[in-house]
Amino acid sequence: MIRRVGQPPHPDQTYRLRHGVYAILPLQGQLLVTLQHSPGPELQLPGGGIDPGESPLQALYREVIEETGWTITAPRRLGAFRRFVFMPEYEMWAEKLCAIYVARPVRRICAPTEAGHTPLIVDPGIAAAELGNEGDRMFVSRWAGLA
Repeated sequence: MIRRVGQPPHPDQTYRLRHGVYAILPLQGQLLVTLQHSPGPELQLPGGGIDPGESPLQALYREVIEETGWTITAPRRLGAFRRFVFMPEYEMWAEKLCAIYVARPVRRICAPTEAGHTPLIVDPGIAAAELGNEGDRMFVSRWAGLA
């Protein structure tokens, strides 16, 4: 069973299942994360939805480049969580099934290709406290030995 984090689903709301992949990216004792500026500023693990015909790992590599401009290597799946949210950028209610990986950033090859993202390098403790959702904070806390 995959742990639910955040608010329980509303009984009168229909949710669309959305699979996604997200990465904990350690870099010289810090973490590479992304600051998404819209709809409001939010610190996030790089990642996002898996497109049709795409494998989870293909999506992870693509999303990290889109949101940080970095390439990665050696991804390893840590686990998953689910959350029920409204996604304003898609105007939909979603049951997000979020797979969390840890991977090694290799090098920055470009600026983020997805508008509204700024890559940041932060202390793992800051990430564990300030990431925008409970599931990401939980996985970073466990990974960093803070929980």
